[in-house]
Amino acid sequence: MNLLTKSWIDANQTELEEWKRNAYSEFSSMMLSTENPYPCVPGIQGFQKDQLRFGFTGNPHDDASRKEFASMLKEYGKISRETGNYASIVVFFDSREVTYEKDANNQYQDLFWSILNRVHELDEAPWPEDIPEDPHDTAWEFCFDGEPYFAFCATPSHFERKSRHFPYFLLALQPRWVFDEINASTTFGQKLKKVIRKRLKDFDGADAHPNLKWYGQDDNHEWKQYFLSDDGQTPSKCPFTAMKNRLKKIRI
Repeated sequence: MNLLTKSWIDANQTELEEWKRNAYSEFSSMMLSTENPYPCVPGIQGFQKDQLRFGFTGNPHDDASRKEFASMLKEYGKISRETGNYASIVVFFDSREVTYEKDANNQYQDLFWSILNRVHELDEAPWPEDIPEDPHDTAWEFCFDGEPYFAFCATPSHFERKSRHFPYFLLALQPRWVFDEINASTTFGQKLKKVIRKRLKDFDGADAHPNLKWYGQDDNHEWKQYFLSDDGQTPSKCPFTAMKNRLKKIRI
């Protein structure tokens, strides 16, 4: 069993390795804090309602861990619609041996994109026809096994953007369908955005990152939201290159 529920982990924590128990405990504390509420209201709802699915894997630099992550994501895509309206998959990587002494945040950013690129290379399904293949298209979203996902990354190197800080390297992906009722065209989405933005400012002690926009907006690019750097800088080009490389191989 690669994917675990909150209820299973709560009842069987002794079966997990110490680092896994610690990672889950840190995540649980973050989701349930009342003194310093985490900004992502849907994430909190998903956690409290047992709608999230959790995975644990090894060192994020190891290809075996990336293959395991891809396997989890494939498994998740088959069950996500059965888990609830606030569905997400949260994967903790064993990053205890990852040591970046200088420029750590940028190195974690490179690590994040190298994982997404590798996972895409492992994807055996065709890219969805309704999702553009160019990341610089406003309708682009990362896809795996035919399912579009919003990707979120948190790392030990985030200190200014506290909402992106986590003691372990963490990847969370939300299926695009979760946002069918949470977007700029719905009253619920507009109200929720105001709540999240206020909580985000309180949590981070800074204004929301300018890259945080609605999917499909003329000036929005989803890939810019996946990894928010501490210094506010954004790569001039999307680091997601696996699609381009695969297309080159097909042409050859």
